[in-house]
Amino acid sequence: MNHFFDRLQEQLNAQKPFVVYRKPNEDVVSAVLQEDAVLHYVKNYQESGFVFAPFDSNSASILIPNKTIITTNYSTDKLLSSTIDNDVSISSTPIEKQDHIALVKKGITAIGNGYLEKVVLSRCITTHTATKPIALFKELLSVYKTAFCYLWYHPKVGMWLGATPEVLLKVTNKRIETSSLAGTQVYEEGKEPVWGEKEYNEQDVVTQFIKKELAEKVTNLKATEVTSVRAGKLWHLRTKITGLMQNNLQDILVALHPTPATCGLPKQEAKEFILKNENYNRSFYTGFLGELNFTKEQFRSKTKKNIENRAYTSLTKVSNLYVNLRCAELTNKTVKVYVGGGITNGSIPEKEWEETVAKSGTMLRIILK
Repeated sequence: MNHFFDRLQEQLNAQKPFVVYRKPNEDVVSAVLQEDAVLHYVKNYQESGFVFAPFDSNSASILIPNKTIITTNYSTDKLLSSTIDNDVSISSTPIEKQDHIALVKKGITAIGNGYLEKVVLSRCITTHTATKPIALFKELLSVYKTAFCYLWYHPKVGMWLGATPEVLLKVTNKRIETSSLAGTQVYEEGKEPVWGEKEYNEQDVVTQFIKKELAEKVTNLKATEVTSVRAGKLWHLRTKITGLMQNNLQDILVALHPTPATCGLPKQEAKEFILKNENYNRSFYTGFLGELNFTKEQFRSKTKKNIENRAYTSLTKVSNLYVNLRCAELTNKTVKVYVGGGITNGSIPEKEWEETVAKSGTMLRIILK
């Protein structure tokens, strides 16, 4: 295990691109290493590698080709950090709070005027940490077992760290699975969440958007009942949606990204409102990232019927893509933590501010430890 992380440190010291990550509820940590500093871009989503896509789909998505992959087992059962029980926040200036509340009010006005149905508005918190990047990633692994945890680096782009609860898209050959995730409540020990009409409506908007966008692109489209899911110190509402892909992967991603959970509705109008009014560059926050067209070996099941054939394997093409939420951008001098929330006609600006404070704790309790 130490050799695995030493290899990553060597990669970082040499200023060579890499990404290290762990999928939710797994112990296997994987890393994709690049042997030079060339900047590779995704052209049509037929490529194979680890994709890192920005919020604004007019900007290029970056690919680390999966030519060199290393893995290790990193069980965190005995490493769970007590920091998960601590409420961590940074004192904001009155101006920061006023600016975000003013932004939320502007969004509510746009909704009230019929220009938007929903818009997701965010802000950036700047802080500092003395902890090294790989140590931060290890702490994420220990604290956020149910999240997709990653550390991504390219010398020509920068370094990002995150623990996201949200699946954008999973593809196994032609079968796809996505999730409608919306609504937020702070987790309280021993208490189940009680959701109001606003949260259910907010989540249903996302579900209906996904179903509509995929209706002509997939067959056998199915959606589960709404359930509560926990992500660290937060609860969310989730619906899983599955189907069989008829179009190519790029068409599916264009239809889904950005989702109402990260942008709003109507999608183009909400995106334009965000780019015009947030007054900062989201960059890769609320973009997506993950395995793109990886080839996996699947072994035959060891039943008596085919025990003589169990050495045979089948090759499966899979993509596992996650929305880049609960993330931070690391530089030599600062850490930028990105947080936001969905604004609807029933939103209360003060509570929307408080929601961003709660969400910021995911990264701050690691960074400020």
